[in-house]
Amino acid sequence: MWGLTPYLDLGPSATFLMLPSHADLEEAGIAWTFGGSVRFKRPHTSPDEGLSALSPWVDADVLYVRTGGLNRPGLALAAGLSAPLGAARVFWLGPFVRYLEILQPNRASYDNHDAKILSVGLSLEVGGGVRRRRPMAVAAAEAPPSVVNRDVYVCPDRDHDDVPDKVDRCPDVVGPLDNWGCPAYQKIVIKKDKLELKEKLYFAWNQAVLQDVSFPVLDEVVTALNDNKSWRVQVEGHTSSEGSDDHNQTLSEKRAEAVLDYLVAHGIDKQRLVSKGFASSVPRDSNATAAGRESNRRVEFVVNFNIVNDGSN
Repeated sequence: MWGLTPYLDLGPSATFLMLPSHADLEEAGIAWTFGGSVRFKRPHTSPDEGLSALSPWVDADVLYVRTGGLNRPGLALAAGLSAPLGAARVFWLGPFVRYLEILQPNRASYDNHDAKILSVGLSLEVGGGVRRRRPMAVAAAEAPPSVVNRDVYVCPDRDHDDVPDKVDRCPDVVGPLDNWGCPAYQKIVIKKDKLELKEKLYFAWNQAVLQDVSFPVLDEVVTALNDNKSWRVQVEGHTSSEGSDDHNQTLSEKRAEAVLDYLVAHGIDKQRLVSKGFASSVPRDSNATAAGRESNRRVEFVVNFNIVNDGSN
């Protein structure tokens, strides 16, 4: 099946069913069915974990049924509950119940009752999985050190701001200890592994064209990259779940490329940059609300803090 939205799947369906023969009959009951299926489900990309990640679903099928020499219409309804097997969420397992009815038109010399079958079992779903970010360090590890052992200061300190390079996230520009050795930029915050924007980037609707209101915050990103020549940055584009997966993937890639091009046009070496689009595969919030979808449409800067000792090439 193909996902039109995180909540809706469509696709073809096929079933082979064989029931044991009755003592008075020579052959087993065999049915082949082909048709189309629609499924409504809780999104598999939900950021929840444990029992909260369970995905209830219901689906319906309209079928062409072949039994022996007869061609007949049929329909099926099913409901189930799937649980992810592992953090990658490639495999989902869970119980289901399915009702199948084969419709019997009036035919002479036939039992003209519909065939009705109720099945109970386990379903196994296989999909593309979801990309998960590496968990951030615990809060205690993220907090700037309030006390630094005197011996730490024997370590290299390229910018001579009394914050040793081993903990200085901006080793080429002076900054205070309580900000991890980085200047107090106005529109960005230096996190452990990324630049966090205090202001949102804005694009033309459904396009990869940056709007003028985004230029000041990007100019400060340029300043931070010029201050810190050792940084290598991955520009990531993300979308909400509206629209098709292919469209969202292309849009997220082009928006990330547009930001990369802006940085290059303002003097940043392209060798320090890479862009990547993730469509709606890494939601930051729920796609069920307008506010959540707005939050999920974003560009992020993931930084590789490449610390090089003095005198190195």
